Amino acid sequence: MEKKTYALGDIVRMKKQHPCGTNEWLIVRTGMDFRLKCQGCGHYVLLPRTKFERMARQVIGHVEIEQKQAAFEEQGS
Repeated sequence: MEKKTYALGDIVRMKKQHPCGTNEWLIVRTGMDFRLKCQGCGHYVLLPRTKFERMARQVIGHVEIEQKQAAFEEQGS
C-alpha cells in the first residue's frame, strides 16, 4: 500500500469531529508531528505523525501559506 503524502497548507478531513463541530483541519507544520489548525474555531493541536496518519481520512483542499506565516502562527499559540 502506498503512503499518502501531506503538505503544508493542505486541508484534511479527520476521523473524529472537534468539539466545535467541524472535522476539517489545516496543516500548519509537518515533520515528526503535525500542527493542525481547526477550520471551525481556530484552535491549534499538535499530533504525532503516527496518530495523524491513522486519523486522517482525506485531503479536501489546499491553501497557499508562506513559511514565515506558518512560523508566526506556530509561535503565537
